[in-house]
Amino acid sequence: MSADNTPIEDDLPEQLRIRREKRAGLIERGIEPYPVSVARTKSLKEIREKYTSLDIDVATGDIESLTGRIIFKRDTGKLCFATLREGDGTELQAMFSLDKIGEEQLDSWKSDIDLGDIVSVTGEIISSKRGELSVLANSWSLAAKSLRPLPNEHKPMSEETRVRMRYVDLIVRPEARTYARLRPTVLRSLRETFHNQDFIEVETPMLQVMHGGAAARPFKSFSNAYDMDLYLRIAPELFLKRCVVGGIERVFEINRNFRNEGADSSHSPEFAMIESYQAYGDWRTIADLTRTLIQNAAMAISGSHVVTHHDGRQANLGGQWKEISLYEAISQGVGEGVTALTPIEELKKHATKLGIKIDPKWVTGKLAEEIFEHVAKDQLIEPTFVMGFPVDTSPLVRAHRELPGVAEKWDLYVDGFELATGYSELVDPVIQRDRLVEQAQLGAKGDLEAMQVDEDFLRAMEFAMPPTGGMGMGLDRLLMALTGLGIRETILFPLVKPEE
Repeated sequence: MSADNTPIEDDLPEQLRIRREKRAGLIERGIEPYPVSVARTKSLKEIREKYTSLDIDVATGDIESLTGRIIFKRDTGKLCFATLREGDGTELQAMFSLDKIGEEQLDSWKSDIDLGDIVSVTGEIISSKRGELSVLANSWSLAAKSLRPLPNEHKPMSEETRVRMRYVDLIVRPEARTYARLRPTVLRSLRETFHNQDFIEVETPMLQVMHGGAAARPFKSFSNAYDMDLYLRIAPELFLKRCVVGGIERVFEINRNFRNEGADSSHSPEFAMIESYQAYGDWRTIADLTRTLIQNAAMAISGSHVVTHHDGRQANLGGQWKEISLYEAISQGVGEGVTALTPIEELKKHATKLGIKIDPKWVTGKLAEEIFEHVAKDQLIEPTFVMGFPVDTSPLVRAHRELPGVAEKWDLYVDGFELATGYSELVDPVIQRDRLVEQAQLGAKGDLEAMQVDEDFLRAMEFAMPPTGGMGMGLDRLLMALTGLGIRETILFPLVKPEE
């Protein structure tokens, strides 16, 4: 009750108030609106699969109890119709006739049941006079009363509403149900590909005493039990490399990462990451593995390396993929030769001409990467490996065997966004310490994305890590590449601000 003794229900919109009144009326008559169980002998999908070729107006004699949510309801005098839908989207018509269920049950169906309610219907499986596969009810019961009406199907929900109310989106929109089931199919394919190449799946800590493995701003927390700061992980890299040191020579993890950064059509603060390491491999072998993972995932969901996006556009992920040099792409974009040894002052001139706002904390390699993204990224629609990144932005990567100032690192671009990154891993613990010390110095100057010196990681490296190739790929971004959707549509429940 509110302060003026007016029941809260009185303030509800009419549709919600009426449904609550129906719930109360059911309880008064001794009918449970949320029973602990209801009759169900088969799913609607099983019925559809069993009776695929019934002739028109046939009674099978088979009695089944079926359940579903009511998404259509037409009440006439002595015969009522409803469409039941179950979670995977399978639908079936239910018919309620006066001579089969009696006047009391028919009146109750008309007055107590609304669109969105979940019911159990027991009756004979038939085909109607129009050839519609149906269940002709002998009895029915309420499985769960919906206190809120479903959205009007003629007025689609906005993207913001779909994200906030994914549970409703899954009920009313076939695409939402499809994409929710796509993710586990892709995950199963990824794990099968790893398994077939003798990789071992592990789980590494999400709460870490220091953040590392990527250049990103972390979420910070505090442990009361240990009386110390902890960080939600930004990447599993340093722990997976410990696994390689310990002899798990082909290792992968699929799990959540958290980065306290911006959110847009391709970035989410919480996201799923696939990361893997292959001893005795390098950036080339790990590129082959990445291509195989993606192509097998495409095959799993579409039966082809050509995938069809939500807007009907087709993307060909098959064959060998194009490679370009990062510095050659920059050179073409600015109309002048640029290498890893080009001084930062010269890069600043190019950036200024391009209208790039320069952060004074950027090192030379970071500025080069920003110029690349400005001049080339949006043109990389077909799968493209961008090869050879600056050493000073790649503290965990081995230096290129031939090109000074370049690291053996690639980024994979698809549809204009970065999908994955791969390295020849830096395994020299002395050089690795120097790189992390440099990172710590950047952090001391205010770089919130700089890594820290992880002494335990360095100690592990000092036990000798074999030559290794490593790869990280966003799972949500992989789904973007396979479907053409934005990242919020590939995550079932993305982070959103509370409603005001």
